[in-house]
Amino acid sequence: MQTTKRWNVDVVVSEESEGDSARTWAEVGLATDDGTALRGHGMARKHPTDMDVPEIGEELAVSRALSDLSRQLRQVAAADINDYSGLPWRPT
Repeated sequence: MQTTKRWNVDVVVSEESEGDSARTWAEVGLATDDGTALRGHGMARKHPTDMDVPEIGEELAVSRALSDLSRQLRQVAAADINDYSGLPWRPT
């Protein structure tokens, strides 16, 4: 038996600039067919002396949001392992 599923991650990025500094926020969302819905958040700041390259802030903020989402998904998996096996999950 072979099964294929597609999970889509929605990414929203916003930036706020004030003077020479800027902040970029990212929110990523994952919703699966079984009803699991998670949201990860990330933020990046541009130092006033840094060059103005918005893509760098976007990349950092999105990577941090994806990392947050990954952590949450591991927690869901650990809880599922515990529920189904009765044994706590131990990362290897």
